[in-house]
Amino acid sequence: MAEEEHQTEPDADREEDAYLLDRQSVARIIYAVDTDNRDLLLQELEQLHPADIADLLEQINAFDRRRLIELYGVEFDGDILSELDESIREEVIGLLNPEVLADAVRDLESDDVVDLVEDLEDQQQAAILGALEDSDRAAVQQSLNYPDYSAGRLMQREVVMAPEHWNVGEAIDFLRNQENLPEQFYHIVLVDPRLKPVGNVTLGKLMASRREVLLKSLVEETFHSIPVTQDEGDVAYAFNQYHLISAPVVDENERLVGVITIDDAMAVLDEEHEEDIMRLAGVGEGRLNDSPFATTKRRFPWLAVNLVTAILASVVIAQFEDTIAQFVALAVLMPIVASMGGNAGTQSLTVAVRAIATKDLTGSNVWRVIRREVLVGLINGVVFAVVMGVVGVLWFGGPGLGYVIAAAMVINLVVAGLAGTVIPVALERIGVDPALASGAFVTTVTDVVGFFAFLGLAAVFLL
Repeated sequence: MAEEEHQTEPDADREEDAYLLDRQSVARIIYAVDTDNRDLLLQELEQLHPADIADLLEQINAFDRRRLIELYGVEFDGDILSELDESIREEVIGLLNPEVLADAVRDLESDDVVDLVEDLEDQQQAAILGALEDSDRAAVQQSLNYPDYSAGRLMQREVVMAPEHWNVGEAIDFLRNQENLPEQFYHIVLVDPRLKPVGNVTLGKLMASRREVLLKSLVEETFHSIPVTQDEGDVAYAFNQYHLISAPVVDENERLVGVITIDDAMAVLDEEHEEDIMRLAGVGEGRLNDSPFATTKRRFPWLAVNLVTAILASVVIAQFEDTIAQFVALAVLMPIVASMGGNAGTQSLTVAVRAIATKDLTGSNVWRVIRREVLVGLINGVVFAVVMGVVGVLWFGGPGLGYVIAAAMVINLVVAGLAGTVIPVALERIGVDPALASGAFVTTVTDVVGFFAFLGLAAVFLL
């Protein structure tokens, strides 16, 4: 009876999970799965982009995911696999029929296949590679030989190129006679006799020019080739910095081996941004589909670091037990000093880490940025010092406590601005990811300095 009720009513909780999709469509999809109605399922999924279907698979539970994939059957699109989050991609591949999997991956571009297989177990990797034609399999395997997170892993092997001496008419005739052009491309890459890329010609200029015009007269002014071993983060930076649409990739002999397009570069840029945000929060690369154990394992080390820093701050407080015992008001006010310093430090830290990632903060301007952050801390410190000085006087009835907290506020906000900039720069110089490690150090500095300044000044001037 419970099973019948489960099949006749769309699950409201699962519908709520799929908030990125049309709610009614998601309800109908889940209902189609519950009632084993393949026609309804195909009708609903046919209207969705592969990225939306991937989102749906990520958001529903494993039981519904398995039933949906089994009911979907041979219609499963390879683009869905390339859009799936890595945390469930292996699971979905394991659920697919081998023939369905083979058909799904054959139509993917080589870069999508590389992205698909590089993190899989050997058995699943072999199954996907075995589904490819010999030439495609060789191209993917060669890309897998390049270092992780390099341009060689990011590029697609399908390149539209032409000799530099061709004219527009020859290029157009060549394109019309090709049966295996990439699904999307933006340039024709001109190469010399040694297959060295010498320029890009946009399709717009190609189609707008007369047949007798030489291709080399149409090349774009901005042209960058990417070494095959270059880090993908630097590739994304080059695309963003120089407004590239696509760029040829060259091997150690400067021969053309592939091309990277803007969609792949921007995906890397998005991943870098997301990674920085997650690391600043001390949660690493966690995903919503990770198990509780995996999530706990990832977060535990940084919580342990925070515990150590909290103990260090407590040690500082313990040195002033007698002062706090005589002036209970200190216990009320000292969290304010530490909290303001922590927030100010986080502001400077966030700006510095982002500037380092975008290469805006360099050795040539680092001292100017440090001076600016210290000055900002000083100005904010003075303003809030006046506010807290008045609060201290009005709240506790004496000017001494107001002067102490005002002075401590100025000191801690100045130190916060300094630490929030210097610490990530120093970590980056010694090869440590500033996004990952800076937060704990900055928090320690602002807590220790804040407590020491406030309680130390109180011990000197109030006793």
